[in-house]
Amino acid sequence: MRHELHTEIEIDAPVEAVWGVITDLEAYAEWNPFITQSSGEAAIGNKLVNRMEPPDGKAMTFKPVVTAVEPTETFEWLGRLGVPGVFDGRHRFELTTTPSGGTRVAHGEHFSGVLVRFMRKSLDSQTLAGFELMNAALKARAEATAGAQS
Repeated sequence: MRHELHTEIEIDAPVEAVWGVITDLEAYAEWNPFITQSSGEAAIGNKLVNRMEPPDGKAMTFKPVVTAVEPTETFEWLGRLGVPGVFDGRHRFELTTTPSGGTRVAHGEHFSGVLVRFMRKSLDSQTLAGFELMNAALKARAEATAGAQS
């Protein structure tokens, strides 16, 4: 079973500022309402430790592995519940520069595995709501950061 969540947001800040916020994992605790703690380094093959707290959901800590890093373009990790094929989530951020010099962030996750069918309702409600909260907080943080630098 497969399922995908996809969100997008436009941010009035240059792609470098947005990238800096997304990849400063240690600072997630300061601004991110969904992934409330993170540690590790945004480099392919590195293991992260992320604490996720979905709205109206149960908090959990997971340890995904970074699978893609293209500076100012793509940051992706793969998390698994137990062994591969049970419940896998490939979380991805894609950044593009808008005509106005801002940034469009496509943010989502591709889920696969036997448990997806049973978790789909919470993915579509709690997890998607968490992504949207995270996007709004990312926008506020990146715009404030860019404003402070200009």
